[in-house]
Parts: sequence; structure tokens; C-alpha cells
Amino acid sequence: MEILRKFRDRKLIQAVSKSIEKIAKKLDYVRIMHVCGTHEHTITFFGLRSLLPDNVELIAGPGCPVCIVPAREVDEAIEIVFSGIRVYTYGDMYRVPGTKMSLADARSEGADVKVVYGFNDAIRLHMKDRKKSVFFAVGFETTAPTLAAFISRRLIPDDLMILPSFRLTVPIMKYILSSFDINIDGIICPGHVSTIVGASAWSFIPRISGIPAVVAGFEPLDVMLAVFSILKMILEGKPRLVNEYSRAVSWRGNITAKRYVREVFYRADGEWRGIGRVKRSRLLLRKRFKHLDARSRLSVSVDTGPEFKPGCRCADIILGKAKPTDCPLFMRACTPDRPQGPCMVSSEGTCSIWAKYGGYERIQWHYD
Repeated sequence: MEILRKFRDRKLIQAVSKSIEKIAKKLDYVRIMHVCGTHEHTITFFGLRSLLPDNVELIAGPGCPVCIVPAREVDEAIEIVFSGIRVYTYGDMYRVPGTKMSLADARSEGADVKVVYGFNDAIRLHMKDRKKSVFFAVGFETTAPTLAAFISRRLIPDDLMILPSFRLTVPIMKYILSSFDINIDGIICPGHVSTIVGASAWSFIPRISGIPAVVAGFEPLDVMLAVFSILKMILEGKPRLVNEYSRAVSWRGNITAKRYVREVFYRADGEWRGIGRVKRSRLLLRKRFKHLDARSRLSVSVDTGPEFKPGCRCADIILGKAKPTDCPLFMRACTPDRPQGPCMVSSEGTCSIWAKYGGYERIQWHYD
């Protein structure tokens, strides 16, 4: 706890803020993207944007795993549950809209949808009555290893199937950095994902894109130090990868977790909501585990429909092309109580975070 207090120490954060201001005076406009909902929560909740100079912008990228699940895959879960099969899913995923409705809407119409905190909960609830069920598996690299370990060790009964909707953050970052209409000067790499994939997974950023990258933790000082490091590297003209979160992230990551994932899943091209098809960014079950694959066993087939409601700018917000306040629906037709798009549904969605903590306002900060 003493260490955590230091990472929230007012004087230390002020000192880093002053150092950032000094460097920023020597630079043009700088756009730094992060790809983690928890980072956006820290930045917004603690008002960190207000501690940065006007020429330094922190941009939220595709860091919310629930927000980028295609409407088609939500529709698959809805089709399954209306066929009389129980569906387990996470609380955030429960409210994400498909093309016509969400799983929450399906439940209100009598469908058997259960909200769980994790796959352990799904197993525990399933073993009580052994009803034919499906676990709607959503998440990034941090979520997949737990499920992979259960599957690898043959701990899942045959009457509990998996509907995998995992996506990978490293491929999406390669996609974003290769896009010509998104100008990024530095990347704050996601801490949780990096504990699994390792800091080395991001080495392509300075090597290929020529911009600095910093693996950062989730305390205010973590983020401010990451910004400082990126600005310093830009000023020096020496982009590289820095692991500022070494207290939790190693260079190689979690070897055991990665081994389980490789054993159980294979990479395929995958659709990202509002983004499109991204190469090798999706995890699907290998052939020897197809007996657990809900898509294969149940022959799930749905039509393609609209990803977003008219006027919703979630697609641009997910890519960092727009802020929540640029959306005409934000805090008007779309609120946390009545979300219209996935970015407002999830606790890790940028719109939801801004709605709760006012990320669109600048606080007047006066140094002592």
C-alpha cells in the first residue's frame, strides 16, 4: 500500500507535470494513444488531461474488449439463447446491442441469460443443473488464458459449449499504425495485456513505425511518467520501447499462459466492430476442441446487419478519430442508463468513462 500511495502522491505528480510542460514547449502538437480502458479510467477519473500542456493530447484507442465485439457475434449469442439454450456472459457484454437487441433485451423476453464474473462462475452454476449451455467468451489476451487452461486440462463438461469472441491487441495496433488517416506520435501500451504478452510484443512500434512506446501501469504517476518518457524520446529523436511497468510486466510475459492459448486456439482474421477485418486478430478453437465450439455444434447462422444506430460515432471513438463529445448522441439520446452504442455500455468504454467522470472538462490547476 505504501508503494501505491507514492504512485498517487500529489507532489510527485506535480513535479512530473512540470517536467512535461518544459519538454512540451520545445515540441509541436503531440498525440499519444493508449489502448486500455483502465488507462482511460485513470486519465479521466484523476483529471490527468488537465495536468498536460495544450499541445499534448491523450487519445483513447480500441482498449475496450466489449466495445469491439461485432454485432453479428452478439446476434449469434441471441440466436442461441432463443433456441432454448442457456447463455453465460459478463455483465458488460450483457447490455451490448446486437443488430436488433442485446442479451439483456433477450432476457427480458424470457430467454435464459446468466451474468457471471468469470468462467469459474459459469462452471459452478452449470454444474448445479447441467442444462445445455454456452459461455459467450469475450476479451483480449488477458481473458483467453483462463479459458484455455480449463479446456486444455479437460475440465469442461461436454454440455457446456464455448462461443469464442476473443480479439488480440497487438494486431490491432499494427493495423492502426499502418493507417494513413490516424496520426499518432507515441503509444502507451496496455499494462494488463502486457503481463501476458510481455513488453517485447510491442517492440515493433519503434522499429517499424518509428515512434516511442511505453508499457505503463494504472496509477496516475504511471501514466504521467509514460507521457514524460514519450515526450523525452520525441525531443531526442530516439524512439524506443520502455517498460515503465516492470513491477508487473516482464520482457517475455507469462510463458505458461501463452502456451495454453497456443495449444487451444489458433489465430484467424477477425472483424472488429466499427473497424473492419484485421489480420490474425481473432482466436478460434482448434479442431481437436471443436466439440466445445458452439458455432460448429449448433450450426449458428445469422444475417449481417448494422453495427451502430444512426448518428452513433462509436466507430470513430474506438479508433481515436473522435472524442465522445463529438458524437451528437453523447449525453443526449445516449447515456449510461440508456446506452445507444457499445462505448457507453461497458465500464471500459470511453463514452461511459467520460459520462461518469467528465473527461471532456479541463480543470484549472494551480501549483503551490
